[in-house]
Amino acid sequence: MKRNSIFLLAFVSLFAFSCQKESTTNTSSTTDTYGSSSTATTGITATNTGPTTTVALTSTAPLSAADKDFATKAAEGGMMEVELGQLAAAKATSNDVKDFGNRMVSDHGKAGEELKALAAQKGVTLPAQPGAEEKKTSNDLSMKNGTAFDKAYMSNMVKDHEQDAKEFENASKNVQDPDLKNWAAKTLTVIQDHLKMAKQVASKLK
Repeated sequence: MKRNSIFLLAFVSLFAFSCQKESTTNTSSTTDTYGSSSTATTGITATNTGPTTTVALTSTAPLSAADKDFATKAAEGGMMEVELGQLAAAKATSNDVKDFGNRMVSDHGKAGEELKALAAQKGVTLPAQPGAEEKKTSNDLSMKNGTAFDKAYMSNMVKDHEQDAKEFENASKNVQDPDLKNWAAKTLTVIQDHLKMAKQVASKLK
């Protein structure tokens, strides 16, 4: 009976040690998994969002005066598109106009972050706010309501994107800096899509 008790005690101790080891292993594994996931998420954030956004460069040469001028105007125009898009999403009565406004916030917000990162890597600081002309447009639209706002906003979007398409097409051919030139060409396709959408939405409001 005594030998059986000793055997049983040894078996219980071995089982407890085994469980404790397994628990330690699982805890370590869980920690590694979450640590890896956290690192991956942080890496994505640092690469693609906010002021830590980076872009791959093919040239480290400084921007020319003409290229800086284009980048500055593009930044101001993009910020205006985001600001007016937010206004449309909040004030528009048409769901199509609201959706268009949200699209402007998303697309121009992304393009603006890319441009800001590109310029920063070349030692250029872009404006943090839209220019005087853009602010005037925003103030004028903010005074309108209902269907009057919808029509005025979409009319502005058609005209603005027609002008932007011309400027970005010119930039995609004539900008000297290869990185800024590539950004202009890529953004041009987005602007052209916006122009088509703006015309379609505006036609429904007549």
